[in-house]
Amino acid sequence: MLRENTWLSRTIEVQDGQQVVDSGLYGIVRHPMYAVTLLLFLSMPLVLGSPFAFLVLLLYPVLIARRIQNEEQVLERELTGYREYKTRIRYRLIPYLW
Repeated sequence: MLRENTWLSRTIEVQDGQQVVDSGLYGIVRHPMYAVTLLLFLSMPLVLGSPFAFLVLLLYPVLIARRIQNEEQVLERELTGYREYKTRIRYRLIPYLW
């Protein structure tokens, strides 16, 4: 992911010189890093055999969907070309679903 998108950050912000990345997995979904973390959280209840991990799994998609909404608002407002990217790459996390 970092090789494709060197602007990854924990905080939602647009950095100086930042450009829209649409190669690699970013050419399939707009948020591949979150998609991978979703897979990780899906596997945790199975790997750990933990009911608590299953509860976390139920909460995580809600949290990540909210973060994606916030992130996309910032990127649309501050990153040149992001609106066009959204029209080209329809899906946020899961191709043909969302």
